[in-house]
Amino acid sequence: MLKKTQNKRTSKRKCGVCLLIGLLILGFVGFWSFKKFNLNSTYAIGQPIDSLNGVFVFYNGGIDNVTGRNTTSDGYNLGLKYQCVEFVKRYYYEYLNHKMPDSYGHAKDFFDKTLSDGQKNKKRNLIQYTNPSRTKPKVDDLLIFDGTGSNKYGHVAIVSKVTDNETEIIQQNPGPFAQSRVTFQLDNQDDKWEIKNKRILGWLRKDEYNQ
Repeated sequence: MLKKTQNKRTSKRKCGVCLLIGLLILGFVGFWSFKKFNLNSTYAIGQPIDSLNGVFVFYNGGIDNVTGRNTTSDGYNLGLKYQCVEFVKRYYYEYLNHKMPDSYGHAKDFFDKTLSDGQKNKKRNLIQYTNPSRTKPKVDDLLIFDGTGSNKYGHVAIVSKVTDNETEIIQQNPGPFAQSRVTFQLDNQDDKWEIKNKRILGWLRKDEYNQ
């Protein structure tokens, strides 16, 4: 009788372990599918969904989706379609007539953590400001987000509107159900401007004297 009871307990433990493993596998597959495939039938991959100064934001579905590489007629690398990096580099190329000396790298790599506030980021040929900074963000700045556990590559966007207490960004590839425009609180304390989001590393800006 004791042996039968022990066997039942062992069997229940095994069933519990199997159930847990099954749930973990199901969760992983679901998360992978969400990042890879288009789960929002409202839009098609490559469909224009927003724009800033005539430069379109294209829908990408899952954040890991890639539809080839986008390059200009003169061979300049804009990035993988329709990732976040591709939009900001296309915006700087088409609207600001700017090419980056280093045209590769993940989103978070656009921010050089070795630089001080206001120094030049030579890889991007842009002035880099930390978050917080003594320099207020402004429209057309390139905003850089650090990576996370679910997105180790980070994220980049363009500042589309700034007031004394808010900063709006326009972004490509935020996810199948996320918005192309997001607003963050902007604070000024001790003569420093801070966009209230812990992931935001800082912003890059084209030097007005280096057109």
